[in-house]
Amino acid sequence: MNIQGRFISLVAPVALALASWLPSGVAAAELEEAQVTQVVQDVKVLPSAGSARPAAVNETVRKGNAVQTGAQSRSELTFKDQTITRLGEKTTFNVGGEGRTIEMGSGQFLLYVPKKAGGAKIKMGAVTAAITGTTVLGNVSPSGIVEFTVLEGGSCISAGRFGQSIYVPAGYMVVYDPVSMSLGNPFQVDLQQQLSTPLVKDFSQLPSAPLIEEEIQNQHRVATPGGDLDRAVRAAGAASIATATSEQFMQAFNALVARSDPREVSALVAEAARARPDLAARIAVAAVLAGCGQGGYSKDGKDFRQPVRGYRKDGKDFKGKEIGCDCVESVVNAAIAADPWAADEIYNAVLAAAPMLADCIHPCPPFNRPIQPYIITPLTPQVSPPPVSPEQPPRGGG
Repeated sequence: MNIQGRFISLVAPVALALASWLPSGVAAAELEEAQVTQVVQDVKVLPSAGSARPAAVNETVRKGNAVQTGAQSRSELTFKDQTITRLGEKTTFNVGGEGRTIEMGSGQFLLYVPKKAGGAKIKMGAVTAAITGTTVLGNVSPSGIVEFTVLEGGSCISAGRFGQSIYVPAGYMVVYDPVSMSLGNPFQVDLQQQLSTPLVKDFSQLPSAPLIEEEIQNQHRVATPGGDLDRAVRAAGAASIATATSEQFMQAFNALVARSDPREVSALVAEAARARPDLAARIAVAAVLAGCGQGGYSKDGKDFRQPVRGYRKDGKDFKGKEIGCDCVESVVNAAIAADPWAADEIYNAVLAAAPMLADCIHPCPPFNRPIQPYIITPLTPQVSPPPVSPEQPPRGGG
């Protein structure tokens, strides 16, 4: 199959792309009931039939029921596969959606899905997010605005009648606007500040806390003024990141990648592409070939057991280096999240540099396109009179 064919296969319908994020054969029953593991003040269980009743710690809430929190109230539910859902105040949560789907009615929530749990989808009104081994924060307002933040891992989020689908990496937030019925571009947030939410600090430590801390360190290492990227650019002879030539910037980036752990590369890519979107495609290619070629790591931190050899344009491999698929996918997603409008260019550049890596890349399809405005035309448009020929005088008396 040629590169064009591989690229086309990546832009399948959103539903198919979301399905590809979730491993097959996983028992949906694991998310059809949950144990109430914490209750703070006013928390109620709303049965599918019958009156609301106070929730109790250790009780089991099954599919068809809902959990609702009052003002200044919180709750935590733990599913069979150790997926954790935390609810903020004035929040409604419906237990047991279709398949492995978690449905949020409204309010604030935190969702942690273990890496080996099989993934899940979370439905937030018009927005659906596919999650595999991820911790996220979200808020669904009564007006329909959805705020979605990834604390660690990554999520493919889709929304609206236009079929938008965007990858959101750790440390980024995306907002859905119900008026335009579209997702905005992901933007970076301070992960350390996100941990101040009661859904984190007022509960026991999350199992993913070490991974969140690792993302915080990666974020600070690269993003702070005078950080690694800034120093590397200055060492390459440039006055700043913004004024560096493309060659100076890539020299600095390659130097950082060469001494970075593969697990740090995607954070470096996200920051570099955000700082220099004009070089997003080159940044992704360099990171895949050099950063991921150091020995891929799976999402659970263990060595990737099925690496794929990289290839130059002439078809020869890169001195026997093995490139981990998870690292490749993470890098491509991070570059696209930093510059969604360059999605096509980034995909094509990576596949052109290493065609044999096409099977490694299964991110969200690059549907983050400018939304074309509706052109409203009247039902009975006025018909203009036919043009008058210069040789034919207008009719009428006079």
